[in-house]
Amino acid sequence: MADLRVASRYVKSLLGLAVEQGVLEEVHKDMLSFVVICKESRAFIMDILTRKNREPLLLPIAKEFHNAYNEYKGISKAFITTTIPIDKGLRTEIEKIVKKLSDKKVVELDEKVDKSLIGGFILNVGDRQIDASIKSKLEKLKLGFSENPYIKEF
Repeated sequence: MADLRVASRYVKSLLGLAVEQGVLEEVHKDMLSFVVICKESRAFIMDILTRKNREPLLLPIAKEFHNAYNEYKGISKAFITTTIPIDKGLRTEIEKIVKKLSDKKVVELDEKVDKSLIGGFILNVGDRQIDASIKSKLEKLKLGFSENPYIKEF
C-alpha cells in the first residue's frame, strides 16, 4: 500500500510533465510497453532491481500511470467476465452501460472468460459490480434453501 502512494506521487509528476511538454501520448505508450516487458521478462526486472533503490516502484508507477492517463483523458476502465467471448454488438451495448455508470465518454473494456460462471456476466466499473451470473444466482438460491424459516433455531 505504501508503494502505491509513492508510485502515485511519481505518476502525478510524470503526468504533469508529459502534459506540459506535449508528449503525453508518447509517455503513455512507453509506460504500457514497460509493463509488457516487465510481465514477459523476469530477468529484466531483476537487473533493474539490483542497480538502484527505488526501482521496485517502476512497475507500479507504469501501471498507475495508465490509470492516471485514463482519468486525465476521461476514459472509464471496466472489467467484464463472461462464459464466452463477447461479440462486437454485445461489446457496444456493454460500453453504453459503462458510459452511463461512469459518466465518461470513452470506455476501456477488459474482457475475461470464466466458464465457471455457467452463464451471464460480472461487470466491474470503478467500485461498482454488477453480478448477473448464473453461478451467483445458484449460490444465493442454495443459501436460501439452507435457511428454513419454519424451524425455530435455538
